Amino acid sequence: MALPTVVITDPLAGHRVSEPVTFTVDAVLPGDLWTARTGTGEEVICQRLTSGPTPPGQTTFIAVVSFEKAVELTLVAQVESAPRGIRAGTPQEADAFVRLDTGYFDLEMCTGTAQGTGASKWGLRHFRAVVEGVDLLPSGNNAIGGFYGPFFTPENGLINPPEHTAVDIEVVERGPVLHHYRMHGTVPDGLLDALKGKTFSIDWRFTYGTPYFTRNYRVDEFRTVINGRSVSNKITVGDEFESGAGDIVFTRFEAYDGTRYRSGDPYAEELKTTVGKILASTDRSPTEKFRIFRSLLTGDLDAAHWDLYWRLFSTWEGALPDTDIRASLDRITAASHVRADLGNRPWTFARGGVDVSAAPDQTIFAGPAAKTVEYHPERNRAMIWWTSEASGAFQIVQRRQSGWVNWGSNGENECPELPVGTAIKTAYGPFVDNWTAVADQLETPPLVTTV
Repeated sequence: MALPTVVITDPLAGHRVSEPVTFTVDAVLPGDLWTARTGTGEEVICQRLTSGPTPPGQTTFIAVVSFEKAVELTLVAQVESAPRGIRAGTPQEADAFVRLDTGYFDLEMCTGTAQGTGASKWGLRHFRAVVEGVDLLPSGNNAIGGFYGPFFTPENGLINPPEHTAVDIEVVERGPVLHHYRMHGTVPDGLLDALKGKTFSIDWRFTYGTPYFTRNYRVDEFRTVINGRSVSNKITVGDEFESGAGDIVFTRFEAYDGTRYRSGDPYAEELKTTVGKILASTDRSPTEKFRIFRSLLTGDLDAAHWDLYWRLFSTWEGALPDTDIRASLDRITAASHVRADLGNRPWTFARGGVDVSAAPDQTIFAGPAAKTVEYHPERNRAMIWWTSEASGAFQIVQRRQSGWVNWGSNGENECPELPVGTAIKTAYGPFVDNWTAVADQLETPPLVTTV
């Protein structure tokens, strides 16, 4: 039997690096791994996919190839093992599900512990490019991949679900070319009946040597009102990064066709002011949990871990009576709504990168986009996001006082803006000068035909 040949062509100009390619052949082939040979004689490992729809009488593989313009792959033979590929490493966190060396990234996926602290979050709690060797999440107290609104909102009285719930992780595919994991979780109930009992799943895909990874969020259908607006099946996805006080991982934000944004975060200012007043108040008999928060939130509030503000107002924590939480958050919400609609924060348009840490509150709210980037020009590092559907807004924070950086798919007052089910591809590397070309590649995969 003549083994099939796959032709891969790139509709874009440029060089693809370890691009994942999925193809189906009209034959039932045995085994999990095959080798293929390119037209130039390079050997490529192909991993058979065991999940997903493959019609009877066919076999589906995934491989990674580096090429420019076009490349052919011809299947050669079944093999028992691969000489190279994704490898598991030694985990750092107690709740780690897996530590992976993908050949490009070194990352750790955690299940979370539901203890209500920064270190309790599920998601990626360590992440670095192997060549650069810099962990973008060294403390383990922040995470890439959490989703928040509409559940993470004052209206729902539930703060930070990634800290207050754990996930189960299903292995969908695991081989030298592809690791595919599926997180399963339930959002704890808050105050809003429309958001109770909701479950979610998140698919994560990592391929060997690829400078990006892919994820997709699914949540039970919902409709509620956040920030006075109807929200139907939209969420806030938040990717956090840290470097320690006085430094930041990224110093600029930019959208693909230019950035239209407003500076400052009245909501955060009102929240911080209220926290300060509550901590200084002597008009209450403090609970033991309140005393703990008071001891943690000392000195410069801007340098504190931002999650501590939210946790003080969480019914889950019990630091304050529910009546005090509700009254405080009602005041914060009303005041921040008024301030957000004042005319003293004009929309600004920038063609280049926006220096977010120079903005009031070290925060900007950017308009709709599908391709965005945060980068550090001096260190030539860039994190690029492509979403298959545009998010209606973004909250970007680059706070030097605490060293915390955030990419969030929400508008002002925690209003979520990313449609559920949207695919997200996230690339990281020395892409400051060519980030738009990388974003185009994330958006437009190669064409694959079998001959």
